[in-house]
Amino acid sequence: MQETGGVVERLGSEVLGSIIGDIYDCVLNPEGWAGVMTRITKAIDAAYTTIALASTADNHGRFAAQSPWDPMQMRVLQEDYDFDAIPGLKAAVVGDIDTPVATLSHMSEAELQQTPFFQNWAKPQGLREGCIIKFVHTPDRIGLMGCTTRADREIISVEEQRFMALLSPHLRRASLIGDLLDQARVTASLYRQALDHLAVPVVLTGANGAILHANGAAQQMLSAQGPILSRHGLLQAQNPAVVLALQEAIASAASADASLGSRGIGLPISAPGQPPAVAYILPLTEGTARAAFRPARAAVFVSTTTSASPLPEAVLTTLFDLTPAEARVLLRIGSGLSAPRSAVSLGIGDNTLKTHLNRIFAKTGTRRQADLVKLISDMGAPLRPIGAAPSQE
Repeated sequence: MQETGGVVERLGSEVLGSIIGDIYDCVLNPEGWAGVMTRITKAIDAAYTTIALASTADNHGRFAAQSPWDPMQMRVLQEDYDFDAIPGLKAAVVGDIDTPVATLSHMSEAELQQTPFFQNWAKPQGLREGCIIKFVHTPDRIGLMGCTTRADREIISVEEQRFMALLSPHLRRASLIGDLLDQARVTASLYRQALDHLAVPVVLTGANGAILHANGAAQQMLSAQGPILSRHGLLQAQNPAVVLALQEAIASAASADASLGSRGIGLPISAPGQPPAVAYILPLTEGTARAAFRPARAAVFVSTTTSASPLPEAVLTTLFDLTPAEARVLLRIGSGLSAPRSAVSLGIGDNTLKTHLNRIFAKTGTRRQADLVKLISDMGAPLRPIGAAPSQE
């Protein structure tokens, strides 16, 4: 996101970059999430901020971390209010990734104040509204961050929502890589030995993708010539459609934490027809806990767990800078569905579909719908399952 507005200007790029750096350090130290939430709370003048990476199997999320707030009230929030009872929560969960949902942009203040949630929980604590953003959506995970404001301040501004949207892809990368590591934590003092004992493949690279170290699991992949390759000592994806995207993500990771954005999150690196594998790029910035891995400039984590892969829409928005609506159109057209049927399945008009298609052609460097079908086919897993969609719609 290039245009971030007032909050970012007020914070300054150094402070913003520092918060993003702290987010990435949580990959190595999950206990740091509470401190990150506290910094975000201060940045947007909120009462408190929470983050959760929860299973999609139930409606009750589990707080992974939060900035300081009344623990008894937070327990009541978890135990007494489900998915449908918290204003704005359902809209955020079913909405687009990286898109903030502010309560008072979703309903009027009068409507909010009439809800049992506001009357019985928010109002007695002097709270006004919340803003929730979905930063992760995989087949088995939903990641949400929410900020709640006090009653004595203005409504959540567009600039504050932009700030949350700017942080969202960094939260996604850090939480998904942390999820891959699970309980196996990397120590700063013996990082190579620690990496070699990780089940997840990890490759440390220079800014140009030069392979500086690969753990045992990654070495096996390199020896098998897939889904990652070594070409003249440079890390390369087996999938030719994302070779450039992987190179660009590594280069961006080497320059600065904040500049990486959504690049290098869930890149589908396996060739079409091969088992699905995706890559996550973690910047190794000087002056952070991750600097223990220097002189490497980026760490490439490879996931072969289908449930850890992002949804196809998220992959396409990352690769081609598509909007969520454009990604949905590309998935329909790319799976072989006709334009009229795609419009009907998406609930949009023909003219809207044509507008989306023109933008998709420009962003993907294609000219015809047949090119989009080939593009999706060339991408392979995790987009390949979409190919079954036409017979079901």
